Amino acid sequence: MKITTMTGGTRRRRRTALGLLLACSALVSSPAPPATAQTRNVFPPQNGSLPSVANATSPTSNTASNTALRGSTSAQTTTNAANTAADQNQDDPNVATGTTPARNQAANQEPPYEEDLNQPREEPLDRGAEPVETQEQPREPGDPTGIRMGSFLLRPSINQSIDTETRRSNGTKIRRDYLSTSIRGTLNSDWSRHSLTVTGEGTLERNLGSSSQGEQPEANVNADLRLDLSNDTVAHITGGYRFSREDDYDPNALGGASTQPGVHEFTGGASVQRDFGKVRGTAALDLSRAAYTDAKLSDGTIVSTKDRNRTGIDGRLRLGYELSPALVPYVEVATGHTFYDLRRDNSGYARSSQSYAARTGVEFDLGEKLRGEIGTGYEIVDYEDDRLKSVGAVTFNGSATWSPQRGTNVDLGLRTTVQDSTTPGQSGWVEYQATAALTHEMRDNLIARLTGSSTLRDFPSGGPSDETVWIGGAGFTWAINRYLDLTGDVEYEQADGGGADDKIVRAGVGLTLKR
Repeated sequence: MKITTMTGGTRRRRRTALGLLLACSALVSSPAPPATAQTRNVFPPQNGSLPSVANATSPTSNTASNTALRGSTSAQTTTNAANTAADQNQDDPNVATGTTPARNQAANQEPPYEEDLNQPREEPLDRGAEPVETQEQPREPGDPTGIRMGSFLLRPSINQSIDTETRRSNGTKIRRDYLSTSIRGTLNSDWSRHSLTVTGEGTLERNLGSSSQGEQPEANVNADLRLDLSNDTVAHITGGYRFSREDDYDPNALGGASTQPGVHEFTGGASVQRDFGKVRGTAALDLSRAAYTDAKLSDGTIVSTKDRNRTGIDGRLRLGYELSPALVPYVEVATGHTFYDLRRDNSGYARSSQSYAARTGVEFDLGEKLRGEIGTGYEIVDYEDDRLKSVGAVTFNGSATWSPQRGTNVDLGLRTTVQDSTTPGQSGWVEYQATAALTHEMRDNLIARLTGSSTLRDFPSGGPSDETVWIGGAGFTWAINRYLDLTGDVEYEQADGGGADDKIVRAGVGLTLKR
């Protein structure tokens, strides 16, 4: 048998084995060009576009350009065509190559795949601590209770409790058990502009027995209408009513009275605040009215206290400068006049008076953590009767709300007032009061409370000794469900000095129905 060679010659069959051996040696010794893996993409592009250049040709060498796939519509075997394909964006699925799609991918390139949305997501078991900013964000309120009344929302509640009180006064001990009924409510507007807020509460006590001695009814209603006159001007119109009964250890209390006089207090006012750039100005006018009921002595005698009825008018101007949105120092001046219904009281003294005050302080607003204001100044009250000395004192006024952590709130207050006296020859005294209240959300449905206050009555020289009143209390509110709460309270009150020696302990438990 003859074998035809490349040159057209012939060889004998006996040389076939030697030729195959030489061919294999040549293949082993000479380097082979890199092979291009040809894989077919079984997932065609979802958008129906042509494959990219990287999936059609390999621009690594001229050899790769000469390995055009069989079945392509055009065999591009030149080096220029390969370089042009390399310059295009290999990630663009819209580039046309003129070759059959996805027939010449690199060996190490994985074919695209579709994500199986039915597979579970792999997440770490411990996400780690949340950022501080997230932890300090206020909790979103839950489904609020309330009664919708047009553009207003009313939130009423009524509490019924059974209480006990033990009073020790000047060596005597008096105990009474009584039922206490309290009604509270808030009314808020839902307007796009302006707002109206009305808050009110009232308490009625009934002793478990025939005697009404020691009962302390109370009522308090306040309304605030805010008018947004412009972006820089806000006005407030306020009004209120309060009823209370004087304490037995009050300096103006009647000695030997079984029922002290009650006090009806009416308040009203208007204020306008305007910002002039960084300067903030406030002008306010306040009205007040106090009317006293009759007192009842232990022998049944009725004593009129109408000579204490009076009306007051006060005005103030405040000017502040905004050092920053969180800090606004201010100065304030105020004056007022008090008119008594009777020119002279039962003792023959003309107690109408004129007051003057100057204060300075700072307003602060550090967001949800701390906000309020504090100031100090001087106030003096001059009486119409020359026999009554003027009363002047350094004043401290302020309020602050502090939230050290979410669910915990602390309310602080300072107030200084000048009170008129009913004692013959005595003009009045200066009263300093400090209050504090702490509420802590122990659980989502359990809130604990702590309250405390201290009142110092500073009498001028020649009068009675100074008097101090301390009050401390604790309580809780447990939300049984959305409409019913269980409440419990305990309170201790002590009055020392000024001829008073009273110690009072109160405790009670009740249910609150809310809507």
